[in-house]
Amino acid sequence: MEGLIGRKIGMTQIYDEQGRRVAVTVIEAGPCPVVQVKTPETDGYKAVQLGFEEQKASRLSKAQAKRFELAGVTPCRVTNEFGLDDGEEVKAGDTVTVNIFDGVKYVDVSGITKGRGFAGVIRRYRIGGGPHTHGGHSKHRIGSIGARDLPGWVEKGKRMPGHMGAVNRKGRNLAIAQVRGEENLLLVRGSIPGPKNGVVIIRKALKK
Repeated sequence: MEGLIGRKIGMTQIYDEQGRRVAVTVIEAGPCPVVQVKTPETDGYKAVQLGFEEQKASRLSKAQAKRFELAGVTPCRVTNEFGLDDGEEVKAGDTVTVNIFDGVKYVDVSGITKGRGFAGVIRRYRIGGGPHTHGGHSKHRIGSIGARDLPGWVEKGKRMPGHMGAVNRKGRNLAIAQVRGEENLLLVRGSIPGPKNGVVIIRKALKK
């Protein structure tokens, strides 16, 4: 299985084999029921759709609820597709656990970052701002945004105030510190995108 759906619990510290203290992020990974199996004959490609977190059927459309009913699983709030390993066979109704990461050293974790609302350039892009002494009046202002000469307009891509956060970001090649199968927990070294209790997608690292 290529990956799993999980939830970011928060950060803590553990000690590795050399006795060094390591900062890790705790992810509740799965268990995820198999909602649908995509095949080359019916869909043109091979993959599985996994679900995560139980949801009331009344909060789903009839078409969505029927899909879970046909698979024989409890309706889920989050679904996502994952590829299968060579020769791997699963069927609707099976359950995938965090144990698929046993023996895996690195993962890619993607999630929605914290929404910061409307932010200025100093917070959004860490621009230095104007002088704070000697009578400076442009401390938190953006400064010049273009030239008076040709072309005479603000160029595309200019860093300016605007909406910050609430975008999909991926942390790549994050080392797995521990896999706790009995607790459905995955401990990853370092930080991952998103707030506490945010849903994340964990995949086996593509580049390592």
